[in-house]
Amino acid sequence: MCSGGSKSSTGDAGEGDEHISSGGHGDTWKADSEEGIGRGLRRQADLNKPETIPATLVGVHTVIDCATGRPEEPIKTVDWEGKVALIQCAKAMGIQKFVFFSIHNCDKHPEVPLMEIKYCTEKFIKDLGLNHIIIRLCGFMQGLIGQYAVPILEEKSVWGTDAPTRIAYMDTQDVARLTFIALRNEKVNGKLLTFAGPRAWTTQEVITLCERLAGQDANVTTVPVSVLRVTRQVTRLFEWTSDVADRLAFSEVLSSDTVFSVPMSETYGLLGVDAKDVVTLEKYLQDYFTNILKKLKDMKAQSKQSDIYF
Repeated sequence: MCSGGSKSSTGDAGEGDEHISSGGHGDTWKADSEEGIGRGLRRQADLNKPETIPATLVGVHTVIDCATGRPEEPIKTVDWEGKVALIQCAKAMGIQKFVFFSIHNCDKHPEVPLMEIKYCTEKFIKDLGLNHIIIRLCGFMQGLIGQYAVPILEEKSVWGTDAPTRIAYMDTQDVARLTFIALRNEKVNGKLLTFAGPRAWTTQEVITLCERLAGQDANVTTVPVSVLRVTRQVTRLFEWTSDVADRLAFSEVLSSDTVFSVPMSETYGLLGVDAKDVVTLEKYLQDYFTNILKKLKDMKAQSKQSDIYF
């Protein structure tokens, strides 16, 4: 897995370029320039088609790679083959700095395909000699809205596990802010950083918090981790379900009592960030539920005003 082909030669980035390239979700990798954003311009490439990448990097000096494959796509195609092509192209075109988003503890779980690929990509970037920053992430708060908050408000089933795994979720806005601070800090060049939220949470703790803020109980359907592991073994038997098996490989992580969190004091000190400025999960979900419940209340009020009685 960890072989990315031959190394590419280095070019020189043009002086005075003010472009920043950023990744996107799915197989499409997008490059936004600071000048272009203001004019509404966007260049687009496809990690499934390496030949589309070079033109996207023209005039770019920094690549922020946060692209990943969609759930229905083979993990290896986008997250390994596509990324290798992108990294080699960045090296050949003289990209000045490459920021790669990885997963916390990816080096400890080679049995999970996506985590193994992330770790292999980290090593590939280092071996290629790119000026880089690698940022490992634990989990995003935004993902909890669709997974727990919305189903609870809609009185639908909330899916959870009996796993003791704890995750220190972080607001994507904080991740972006810390990333741009790191980009401007020369002391961070070549370093491996891990961004984690203020506290690590289990699935049940998150559900309980959402219940309290929503003011109603959740209809929780608990799936034992053992069931996920058996399902993965079955799906590995068929070629057409191999991608599903790769996704279910995270059940191995869930059953390992892993804590996706790290102390952040050293990182905050390096970046010059105050820990108090980082949003907690309680504050993030409280703001969400306060806003959404107010909107629902306003909608009900408007509905009553528009009722016609005969």
